[in-house]
Amino acid sequence: MSAPVEVVFERRGAGAPLVLLHGIGHHWAAWSPVLDRLAEAHDVIAVDLPGFGRSPVPAAGLPADMPGLVAAIAELFAALGLDRPHVAGNSLGGAIALELAAAGAVSSATALSPAGFCTPRELRWALTVLSLHRNAARLPEPVLRSLFANPALRTLALGMILARPNRMALAEALADARALREARAFRAVARAGRGYAFAGTPAVPVTVAWGTRDRILPYRQAALARTRLPAARHLELAGCGHVPMHDDPELVASVILDTTGARGA
Repeated sequence: MSAPVEVVFERRGAGAPLVLLHGIGHHWAAWSPVLDRLAEAHDVIAVDLPGFGRSPVPAAGLPADMPGLVAAIAELFAALGLDRPHVAGNSLGGAIALELAAAGAVSSATALSPAGFCTPRELRWALTVLSLHRNAARLPEPVLRSLFANPALRTLALGMILARPNRMALAEALADARALREARAFRAVARAGRGYAFAGTPAVPVTVAWGTRDRILPYRQAALARTRLPAARHLELAGCGHVPMHDDPELVASVILDTTGARGA
């Protein structure tokens, strides 16, 4: 990432820095349900990854692979004056968080349903489902508004991503749909990630937490994460889907704060 200052982020709170990384096709606002709770204990920086949300595609192009993306995030840390911040990520962001931990670039990492622990077939499934959601997000906004305003239709539309879709406000559902529709980096990142598997060995505190009702990267993948990361803390997020921040904000915030050592702050 040649110009890290062009990355859009939301910053709140004070204390030890904590960087939040979203999944493919998402944006920093994915963390909105937990942001204020985390900001009670941390200087929280929720990032729009390059080519997602309102962050532009870098002038030099997107990183070609996971090492390049990790290097880009490390550049962002340097630009913001962050020295080994804590990091938490979801899905793609969870994989980046674990890679940053393996590189010694962070003080702790919390990975929520991280990518990197699935079979090629499971990865194709995840990307196919997300691509279908992206196509659906191109419906006219009045149609999306009507769809999300109806509890039954909202459950049908978002039930693959959230276990409890009706906990998401209408405005948040519409904003997520826009972010997915306008995700300029979606195809390139999906293409680059097809052969990715996590294989690092972090030497900092790591928590891997998985939604038991995750239908994108199913909970069974947590078993492989336990095998590859035997020194990490592994938790289940009972009743949560792929984006657990909306399903159970208090549980997710407590898991992150436990990992950073700030629980109860």
